[in-house]
Amino acid sequence: MRNVRVLECTLRDGGRVINCEFPDDEVRNITRRLADAKLDIIEVGFLRDSRKTEYKGNTTFFTDIDQITPFLHKNGHTLYVAFIDFGMFDFSTLKPYDGTSIDGIRFGFTQKNYKEKRDEILECARIVKEKGYKLFIQGVNSISYSDRELLEVVDLINEIHPYSFGMVDTYGAMYQEDVDRIYGLIDNNLEKDICIDFHSHNNYQLSFAFAMEVIRLSKGVREIILDSTLLGMGKGAGNLNTELIIDYLVRILHYDYDFDGIMDIIDDYIYPYADKFKWGYSIPAMLAGVYKSHQNNILYLTDKFRLATKDIKYIISMIDPQTRLRYDYDNLQRLYQEYNHTKVDDSESLKKLSGALKGHDILLLLPGSSIVKYKPQIIQAIEQNGMMVIMVNFIDTDYLRYNSMVFWGSTKRYERFKDDRFKLQSFMTSNVESDNDTDWVFNYDSYIDRTKEYSDNTMLMLLRILHRIGITTYSIAGFDGFSDSSNNYVDNGYNEERFRTRYDVINKAIADHLKCFAEMVGDALRVHFISPSIYQHILEKGQ
Repeated sequence: MRNVRVLECTLRDGGRVINCEFPDDEVRNITRRLADAKLDIIEVGFLRDSRKTEYKGNTTFFTDIDQITPFLHKNGHTLYVAFIDFGMFDFSTLKPYDGTSIDGIRFGFTQKNYKEKRDEILECARIVKEKGYKLFIQGVNSISYSDRELLEVVDLINEIHPYSFGMVDTYGAMYQEDVDRIYGLIDNNLEKDICIDFHSHNNYQLSFAFAMEVIRLSKGVREIILDSTLLGMGKGAGNLNTELIIDYLVRILHYDYDFDGIMDIIDDYIYPYADKFKWGYSIPAMLAGVYKSHQNNILYLTDKFRLATKDIKYIISMIDPQTRLRYDYDNLQRLYQEYNHTKVDDSESLKKLSGALKGHDILLLLPGSSIVKYKPQIIQAIEQNGMMVIMVNFIDTDYLRYNSMVFWGSTKRYERFKDDRFKLQSFMTSNVESDNDTDWVFNYDSYIDRTKEYSDNTMLMLLRILHRIGITTYSIAGFDGFSDSSNNYVDNGYNEERFRTRYDVINKAIADHLKCFAEMVGDALRVHFISPSIYQHILEKGQ
């Protein structure tokens, strides 16, 4: 059974590379030759509100279906569609379907649209069907929905009953596990006569693999539509390559597309654009996938500031996940300045710390209340093993007689112990404002993960710094974890009551970070707890 159809969207999504400014002759010739090559569905461009967009030709931003009609070549096989973004077209102006222009409307909305404007979405969908068009619904950024939310959307789609429903990898952020999960949820709950449309972006270079996976998941039964563009043309990383999926369907599944005709279109029309404009895999495009970010954020940081790739990574990670889906250049400017304030080259500090710790057994001493009860054991371990003591965010003068230094991740704590700091070597992350030229400063963003809450916990940052210089063996005391039923610190002055209601959340978040850290370090991790800790089982696991 032939259950796979290809939707060729070069003139729409591919056109974003050139702001959809295709000459009219090219639009006419590309649509004709794609139809001659037996493409199933051709997306001719966008429909936009005529009050906001003026149509003068030589573009695939249309404001009326009559403007599209001259570019179509009706052959009884190929469907023609145009794309409407929710909120960007007045549906009341849509003319009834008469068979001479496009056959269908692709209608896209975001999760935010769905939550805030559900009734309006339903009304737009109703109008499209009432006017006689095939309705293709695209759920923008499918990965942003929880399983429960996605099932709610599927219920809505079943109610609307469109021609197709799209799972869309808007930011090129999906892995195969995401494709399998999302497709499974949709396939098992969507009415069987509704097509599943898959639209991917190629940030991870997985679009072709995903297309083959969706074909496999369909089992030859579910009708599926695969979106593609010639040469993968598309802003940023681009899209599934039409020529790749056509070749696969012809050679492996024995479909009857004209592959040579496709290659001729690329030669005649797409290669000239590829020579002038860049799209396809790049590290910035990959980062847009990693952080599920609108690619304009990446492009702005690349073009405006000529930043190193790692700097772009850190700045994008500073943006709130919901804000990343859009772009705000003023916000990016502010974050760039904020990032530069803490950015340092810590290569010399790494060398100094490595030299200072070389050959020593190490004790990481934190200010948990357990260090009072277990002080005899701590002192015994230091003296028997000649340990280097690294105090974390505090100074206990009882340990100054031993070989010791102190690590700071908090400006507040750093300033509190100003009178005692001169007695020993301090090192800190760059978010702490150093007031001493002898301090060793480490680049803050290199030792946190802004995509996860509480990754800037001082102990977590210290463990990452030690791992960076190859130190994965140490003893720990005072890393107790938080409890709302007891004093958490050796000094009540450390307690911050505003966090007490979040102790369970903080404990879990730190535990999750530690699990990831332990998995990353693997068998090289050797940790001994001198005082009890709720995290003990994570770091001592397998020893």
